[in-house]
Amino acid sequence: MRKSIFLGIAIALLSQMAWAQRVTNPSKSQAVQAFSDSLTELSASYFAYIRMWDDLSTPGPRRVRPNPAFYKLFVPPTYYEAPIREVLELKWTPDMHPMIASDSLYAAKRDSVRLYELPDLQTLAAADRWVNNILRNYYLQYPERLVNNELYMADLKPLEDDMIVKQPRKEKIKNFLRPENPVDNLSAEGDLVVVRPNFWTHKGNGYMQFTQNYISDNWYKGGESTNAMLAGITLEANFDDRQRLEFENKLEMKLGFITAPSDTVHKYKTNADLFRLNSKLGVKAFKNWYYTLAAEFKTQFFGNYKTNTNDLISAFLSPAQLDVTLGMDFKQNKKNYSLSLLTSPLAYSLTYISNNDIVDPGSFNVEQGHRTANLFGSKFTGNLTWKIIPSVVWESKLEYFTTYDKVIASWENTFNFVLNRYLSTKLFVHARYDDGVTLTEDNKSYFQLQELLSLGLNYTW
Repeated sequence: MRKSIFLGIAIALLSQMAWAQRVTNPSKSQAVQAFSDSLTELSASYFAYIRMWDDLSTPGPRRVRPNPAFYKLFVPPTYYEAPIREVLELKWTPDMHPMIASDSLYAAKRDSVRLYELPDLQTLAAADRWVNNILRNYYLQYPERLVNNELYMADLKPLEDDMIVKQPRKEKIKNFLRPENPVDNLSAEGDLVVVRPNFWTHKGNGYMQFTQNYISDNWYKGGESTNAMLAGITLEANFDDRQRLEFENKLEMKLGFITAPSDTVHKYKTNADLFRLNSKLGVKAFKNWYYTLAAEFKTQFFGNYKTNTNDLISAFLSPAQLDVTLGMDFKQNKKNYSLSLLTSPLAYSLTYISNNDIVDPGSFNVEQGHRTANLFGSKFTGNLTWKIIPSVVWESKLEYFTTYDKVIASWENTFNFVLNRYLSTKLFVHARYDDGVTLTEDNKSYFQLQELLSLGLNYTW
């Protein structure tokens, strides 16, 4: 810091001397005399302080006065807007701070004597007004000697573009590691144990709960509102090398049975039936962004029938859906939440129906008489796990798939209210929109809704 101040003072003095050599007319006016006296006395003051640094026996604090307001007097003559703007202000009058031959920043008998007795902000303002007064008179006497303007000074850079470090170099910490005690003799007897880092993490969750269930009449898999028992398990195996590669795998199995008092044909029916496997391979691009290839397969375990009939609505592998997407994934993991936003401009969805007894394949975007449907488009998938408070966890999954002709959107929300390690209450709300299904007398809307409220056993590992 001190070297920078000294270097700035030296450069300023050299610039003033170089400019003085260019002046051909030695005649002195009051403005020029005051300008010259101010520079002479200010430079003498700085040199006096600098000499105090060289003499260690000098008592008292040794410092250079910080006077940023005086920089205008040390650069080549430059036109500034402030001196002229002060004249144009209504509060300025010609008799304010009249210029006389003996005026200078240190020798004047008026404001300059008390300049450093003011607070810092007032000192800068007073010094700036005094400098502007000197420059204003100089502009009137010698306008042809101005070599710069304020816009030129504003465009100056302290360093050239090729000298500015825009992105600091990342040091490899391994190069700084050295063994404390090198081993001279290594005995061949005994086993050599090599410990390798384990980049895999595993976790799971299992639950069995009683539920209160609501399903809209047009739910695409059928069902009705009633009390039920629900069981599920979630298993995860994730790989992360902490550098560039991430591989996430998640298996979800959920099965729920309800009594069907209104169904005279079937005593029990399924109200929750899901088998879903997700895999996502990501290669780090930059910061929190990953090039990602993702795949999802889902189906169900048991068949589901219309009430009081043997009409089969859905069954195992009917439908079976496979989604493959390629895009960019934004990931952020914080203390209380984890977020993943996968944008896939290239997405493929395959729907397969293995059972020929399915009554309405159009509910799964499969044309009548066909067993498969191939959809190409783009897809957005968002996953959020947020620990609102230690006993309340919100898990949300939003999917939006479009072929630019039809839209399939799904939003799953699970609120887990943890009572203790083994007991919890779950609220599950699933909204779905599909404008590619076939509308019928029983199904007159593209919007579908499912809600489950349950209380029971829960265990996480």
